[in-house]
Amino acid sequence: MKPNKQSLPDKNGFFGDYGGKFVPETLMYALEQLEETYLNLKDDDDFKKQFYKDLSEFVGRPSPLYFAERLTDYYGTGSIWLKREDLNHTGAHKINNTIGQILLAKHMGKKRIIAETGAGQHGVATATVAARLGLECHIYMGAEDVERQSLNVYRIKLLGAQVHKVDSGSATLKDALNEALRDWVTNVDDTYYIIGSVTGPHPYPMIVRDFNSVVGEELISQSKELFNKMPDAIVACVGGGSNAMGAFYPFINIAGTRLIGVEAGGEGVETGEHAAPLNDGSPGVLHGALSYLMQDDSGQVKSTKSVSAGLDYPGVGPEHSWLKDSGRAEYVAVSDDAALKAFHQVSEFEGIIPALETAHAFAYLDTLMKGFDSNSNIVVNVSGRGDKDINTVAEIDGIKF
Repeated sequence: MKPNKQSLPDKNGFFGDYGGKFVPETLMYALEQLEETYLNLKDDDDFKKQFYKDLSEFVGRPSPLYFAERLTDYYGTGSIWLKREDLNHTGAHKINNTIGQILLAKHMGKKRIIAETGAGQHGVATATVAARLGLECHIYMGAEDVERQSLNVYRIKLLGAQVHKVDSGSATLKDALNEALRDWVTNVDDTYYIIGSVTGPHPYPMIVRDFNSVVGEELISQSKELFNKMPDAIVACVGGGSNAMGAFYPFINIAGTRLIGVEAGGEGVETGEHAAPLNDGSPGVLHGALSYLMQDDSGQVKSTKSVSAGLDYPGVGPEHSWLKDSGRAEYVAVSDDAALKAFHQVSEFEGIIPALETAHAFAYLDTLMKGFDSNSNIVVNVSGRGDKDINTVAEIDGIKF
């Protein structure tokens, strides 16, 4: 949560042209109350002490920066390092943000917690922190994702939360977020909505970014210690964009480090069957913010396609849109087939089974590493572990348990 030299977002929640608060009047006061609470607490010594204590003692931070020796040897053009968010308690980066937001909810006196989830990792993290404080918890999840992420659905239930299966629309993350917002409108007085990514209306993109920027803060100090300079590039998958933004944000003013976000190319960007709004989208409003969006000529949200439930989202966080337009970050897309190949490769080469989301970042190394020499250091942000995806990959591989 260290301050960055840039002043974004502005007072209205915009990162350049993107962001804002496009919500029903019912939620305006709740968002203003949340922003006021956060701005009052984020630099409070007791609040920061509790946040970092929980990250250390409960989550297990700092996460290691690990040298991937066999991948490095395979590409032969630079050293590959892995920021191991998969080793966090609950198995992904999502716990960083939920720890911070549950402290805000506690301070605000909220007794009921809601969240949306796609791959289930944010649902698990939210249910985890709610259980820790004994708070009622409701998780909204698309029906398609409930099926392909059954392990995480059961984990959420074991933690005492209720899972609400959403059958509307494409029955994926977009629709889960729609239902969570409807719940919040109805129960705004006693309910805190823990958004799981750098999406949604202001101040959520700022709050989620700040809490998860512990990833990039650690990476700066670890890079100095392990190879005595900043990384030449940081690669991270992008759905809504929280894992990438957590790694990117502290590096925005470090000009020598390339920031590369990898979206879900699905069947191929050229086919339209994908989830890559930064590569094949246009500005529009979704879930309370203006950002790049997959939409048709009438402004209707398009369906998405990705093997990864956590990247299967038609929009993206507004700060990523600003980073794209400003040129500070690069955004590419890789296909389902490439991600599945990388899933197997990393498992076999490094003994690390990555989440399918993270596999997209690994897949881009096939292209990226050609542009580096042996003195380069490239960091892949390993956003989560792949336990949750075993059934999905096994089915694709024709294996039945």
